[in-house]
Amino acid sequence: MSAPAGAEWVVEARGCDAARLRSVDVLRDLFDRVVRELDLHPVAEGQWHEFDGAGGVTGLLMLSESHLAVHTFPEHGSACLNLFCCRPRPAWDWQRGLRETLGAEEVAVRVLARDYAAESSAAGAESRGEAA
Repeated sequence: MSAPAGAEWVVEARGCDAARLRSVDVLRDLFDRVVRELDLHPVAEGQWHEFDGAGGVTGLLMLSESHLAVHTFPEHGSACLNLFCCRPRPAWDWQRGLRETLGAEEVAVRVLARDYAAESSAAGAESRGEAA
């Protein structure tokens, strides 16, 4: 199997400051920081939706590498983020960045190898004229 073609980071931040989780400005600054520090390339302006009342924010930034997304839950003090990059790149320091930006007390990060370029064994067998 070849090396992963890309990576996806699935991130949960807990113990965050509720006011920061409701602020599009704070979240836009977070996205700007991730983009700058990872040398990512937006293809359009970010899209933001603020939920009514004490609700949170959903944000999406399309990248030439794929996407960066966030959904916040101020009522729970948490944020869920997702970054998919179709090309390998170094990991971002989610713990430090989310602690500094959102006041996160706990950050859980899962990294998924995205092997979209790898052939499956069935596809490889079919292309060689073999039974899978």
